[in-house]
Amino acid sequence: MDFINVRGAREHNLKNIDVKIPKNKITVISGLSGSGKSTLAMNTIYAEGQRRYLESVSSYARQFLGNLNKPDVESIEGLSPAIAIEQKSVSHNPRSTVGTVTEIYDYIRVLFARVGKAYCPSCGTKLERSTVDEIVDNIYINFEEDSRIYIFSPIAKEKKGEFKKEIESMKLSGYKKVEVDGILYELEDLTELKKTKRHNINLLIDRMKLKKDNFERLYESIELALKEGNGFVNIREMNIDEKTLKSMDFSEMLACPKCGYSFPEITPKLFSFNSPHGACTECHGLGFKLEVEPSYVFDFNKSIDEGAILTMGKDTYMAEMMKQIIEFYGEASNKKLSELPEEVLNKLMYGTKEKISFDVSTENGKHYVFKRKFEGLLKWYERRYKQTESPDMRSWMENNVMVQRTCNSCNGKRLNKDALNVRIGKYNLHDITNMPLNKLNNLLNKLEFSDFEKEIIDELLLEIKKRVTFLVDVGLGYISLSRTSSTLSGGESQRVRLATQIGSGLTGVTYVLDEPTIGLHSRDNDRLIKTLKKLKDLGNTVIIVEHDEEVIKSSDYLVDLGPKAGVNGGEVVYQGSTKRVLNAPGKSLTAQYVSGKRKVEIFEKNRVDLNKSIKILGAKHNNLKDIDVEIPLGKLVVVTGVSGSGKSSLIMDTLYPALLKKLRKTRARHGDFKDIIGLENLDNIISIDQSPIGRTPRSNPATYTKIFDTIRDVFSQTPEARIRGYTKGRFSFNVKGGRCEACAGHGVIKIDMQFLSDVYVTCDVCKGKRYNKETLKVTYKGKNISDILNMTVDEAADFFKNISSIKKTLNLLQEVGLGYIKLGQPATTLSGGEAQRIKLTSELKKRDTGRTIYILDEPTTGLHFEDVRKLISVLNLLVEKGNTVIIIEHNLDIIKNADYIIDLGPEGGEDGGEIIAVGTPQEIIKNQKSYTGKYLKELIIK
Repeated sequence: MDFINVRGAREHNLKNIDVKIPKNKITVISGLSGSGKSTLAMNTIYAEGQRRYLESVSSYARQFLGNLNKPDVESIEGLSPAIAIEQKSVSHNPRSTVGTVTEIYDYIRVLFARVGKAYCPSCGTKLERSTVDEIVDNIYINFEEDSRIYIFSPIAKEKKGEFKKEIESMKLSGYKKVEVDGILYELEDLTELKKTKRHNINLLIDRMKLKKDNFERLYESIELALKEGNGFVNIREMNIDEKTLKSMDFSEMLACPKCGYSFPEITPKLFSFNSPHGACTECHGLGFKLEVEPSYVFDFNKSIDEGAILTMGKDTYMAEMMKQIIEFYGEASNKKLSELPEEVLNKLMYGTKEKISFDVSTENGKHYVFKRKFEGLLKWYERRYKQTESPDMRSWMENNVMVQRTCNSCNGKRLNKDALNVRIGKYNLHDITNMPLNKLNNLLNKLEFSDFEKEIIDELLLEIKKRVTFLVDVGLGYISLSRTSSTLSGGESQRVRLATQIGSGLTGVTYVLDEPTIGLHSRDNDRLIKTLKKLKDLGNTVIIVEHDEEVIKSSDYLVDLGPKAGVNGGEVVYQGSTKRVLNAPGKSLTAQYVSGKRKVEIFEKNRVDLNKSIKILGAKHNNLKDIDVEIPLGKLVVVTGVSGSGKSSLIMDTLYPALLKKLRKTRARHGDFKDIIGLENLDNIISIDQSPIGRTPRSNPATYTKIFDTIRDVFSQTPEARIRGYTKGRFSFNVKGGRCEACAGHGVIKIDMQFLSDVYVTCDVCKGKRYNKETLKVTYKGKNISDILNMTVDEAADFFKNISSIKKTLNLLQEVGLGYIKLGQPATTLSGGEAQRIKLTSELKKRDTGRTIYILDEPTTGLHFEDVRKLISVLNLLVEKGNTVIIIEHNLDIIKNADYIIDLGPEGGEDGGEIIAVGTPQEIIKNQKSYTGKYLKELIIK
């Protein structure tokens, strides 16, 4: 079968559709946000592929793997094993890195174990393991024939003691001479050694003239010397006066012949920071340690009475104890902490050595008198953190009193000193994994190995090169293998997994990708498209949910869903050859935009020129190169640049948390900068992202926008409700009283089917209406509360046209293009774009002072061209109120509508972090250095 045939797909809003997707081709599924793209690709095709795989394993194994629900589809034929590469972050585990996720780190560990060279951590000597044969050969190579050779066994190096037993043992074994502290003694003449002095003792095993005829004697002497010297031997050429002319050390173990340091066995586990063999003993392989931060616990500009202990009240027993400690050391307890002597302050933080008499009362009125040492508040928190078994307490402490600090022992390198002292060339494992991938790619081609080593590692090195090249090819050359997975954006993590899949070389697989262009600059799109084609050329079927123009144009087949979104979507507008539909777009909105028949216009602007700005001075978080950035207020500001250029570092990691800290007095942790000027022009900062508006089906657009509160008020004021004595709480499905208790207000009941997938059935009591019969008897204008939740925004706007507070919010939802969603639609079924626009609506309905900054990080994720047009319109409404909107974005339609652009670069990673261009779109396109300007110019001219 040459097609994947989907028949009768009815999941979410799909309207019983039939779709044919060609195998071994690239198929793009497009459509408006909420039209059913992800439902078809992820919730139907991929979910069914996963479910079939799980059904193929035994019922015993299935209980450990979990169950997958059967998608609501009549049949899917021709489906091969499916792998999804989604937008979600790879892992939040601090031990997960790009190297471990892609498995490149495992290959590199084997590479170091096989051809890495060990160096002594103490003196830096290169460590070689030598056999007796090799030692003898080296002696003949390095010493002239007829030279006087002395063979010594090292007995002690810089060790204190009298060594009576050792000396006696040498005498009994028949040895004649021993060197002590550089002087050669007859053993019989050796007097007692000083116990307190450090000694170097070398036992003379043999001395001879080096001749070829002496081979057997030399061989036996070396064997004996290694035995007596515990694997070490020292060979010297000496003159007639027994002065050393030349000296060489050898060891049959991997140990330092100079300082005696014994190196562990070099195996792959030595290089794993997840193993006790390789992990740093201080941070256990994390690279950082959580420590209590004094400034999070104390306000040093206040006294204890004024609330200097930030994490506790000023009337607690701890505050009482601290005041008494201050007085014990002769200081006034009403002094600011900053005015106290450093010694006293340290006692409060780290504890006292002396026992102090305390007389304290607790919050509940109990009185205690006791005498003891004070532990110190910082030490107290450290102990509580280690001892507590409560996840909530640990989480609270991590977020409120602790900070991550680079481990002092390994300096963030995660590995112990032995692992870090094995090198290939001049590089240890951390040097390799901490290098940007594009530099690592070049280095791998330059590393030199002997013929013997090449024979061992050829295949291994090829696999590493191949996988690193894939990562570079998908535009990730600026990241390193040591980068923690949790710091990757959704797009970066998706491309990491994409490169991993190509590296695995699987064929005959159905790959389902959800917007792989997220976070990718137009410059890097070509690389991604080549990678996708490579995946196809391996013999795989590639299905992509995507809106990017270039990706759509490069696809073989297009499935366009619509015609609109939500209840007005879920139908197939077009399916067939991409080339064909671009030549004749017909009803396909996607094809109309991609072919150029339609386009997102540049909106007319009605701005109030505030002539004000905020300035970030000396920003140097991550790769930012001590830059000063001015952001004009009352404008639509877009921050652009290639992937990894520093956009998120500047806005999300530096500006946003810094403003949160200053404007809302939070303890947000921000990137390093010198100062922010112009804060007096602002009173609030809000980040609007695409995260769900709720984690459970109980959350919905009506509850999130707060109109459900007003609707419940309306129902509680109806004559029927007042007669019955119902309050607004009666109309909530979250609390007992009015809801259906059979399903606890869910409308569906989950049935556990043990080894089979869980089954969700409509509640037999309320028939999915969520409320009990008595509650449903109360109506407003002929509709009960359940009917209201089932209305679309458009229907509800007409229904509540006489209630201004409800109508205003519903009209805003219509303006942002969400007229099709139902008021009670579960939050879990909303797309990222829909969730973001609901959040925008909540902001638009608020009364503001026009002094707010709104920050959006790639808001076009998941949005169709038509949705982008609506988004720009909404953002303009926010700006026209006098607010400032800052957007991190790659979408050229958003960029061309900006009032002001800040372009970072020129490249990603360490080659980025600089300001390349600032100004209006017209000014940016004139800048020859700006990649954004180049693509923006092509769009505007086109």
